[in-house]
Amino acid sequence: MDRRSKIYVAGHKGMVGSAIIRKLNERGYDHITVRTSSELDLRNQQQVFDFFQENKPEYIFLAAAKVGGINANNLYRAEFIYDNLAIESNIIHASWQNKAKKLLFLGSSCIYPKLAPQPLKESYLLTGPLEYTNEPYAIAKIAGIKLCESYRLQYGCNFISLLPTNLYGPKDNYDLENSHVLPAMLRKFHTAKARNEPAVEIWGTGTPLREFLHVDDLAEASIFLMENYNEKEPVNVGSGTDISIRDLALLIKDITDYRGDVRFNPAKPDGTPRKLLDMSKIHSIGWKHRIELKDGIREVYKEAKKLEFTTN
Repeated sequence: MDRRSKIYVAGHKGMVGSAIIRKLNERGYDHITVRTSSELDLRNQQQVFDFFQENKPEYIFLAAAKVGGINANNLYRAEFIYDNLAIESNIIHASWQNKAKKLLFLGSSCIYPKLAPQPLKESYLLTGPLEYTNEPYAIAKIAGIKLCESYRLQYGCNFISLLPTNLYGPKDNYDLENSHVLPAMLRKFHTAKARNEPAVEIWGTGTPLREFLHVDDLAEASIFLMENYNEKEPVNVGSGTDISIRDLALLIKDITDYRGDVRFNPAKPDGTPRKLLDMSKIHSIGWKHRIELKDGIREVYKEAKKLEFTTN
């Protein structure tokens, strides 16, 4: 991939896609093609095939997906499996049909078995049952990885996959019904402070451990792997450290300067007990994250207060 390559970023309006666009622009890549969902419905096979035939992208970052937190995953199970299967199968097949030079598929760390040994090695994929609440999304993402692998083995396509950990950063989703845990906490504590509420409720016991990565680090890793990795095995991308939900809540309480209580609701689901990625492979290739969690959250909160939050 060089500065003159024709690049297509699927999902450029989302948190991950927009971060990849920013990092590509910083590096001088200026032949980038994008389409909004109103211009191109990635679930529609004919629209996707027509787009690829007309534009012939050489390098594809497949960051488009239907995503959400534990509540959204559990409520909208059919949409999470159907939309993601349709998006990835259409783009991967069209990339092969139009002889794309390389495709990078964004998977997810939630595809690992619920009780797999920690930290999670890439080889643990498909060795046990999944977490029930996000099983449809995980199955769709596993299918995307296997599509990339199968097109590689049958047709020689240079299609690769990466498995990011929990992400946060600019353009995150702060909707309390559908967001992931970190942005949901930021929204809750910010709102509770603005309304002078006495306590903030956090779902679950607070004991699960989670790893977080700033989306700018993921974008850096995506471009790094596009330029340097050409194997069929997926690659973990994370920080290599985790934090309990309880400690995350206390950290965000401090960052937002909220003075009330934090109350955990054990009647709500915890999800997977722990989800820490083994970073040996990508470290050996030569990439490591730069943004530490506390610094990243402070910066994200500073921007979110100006752009995202309301207290109505």
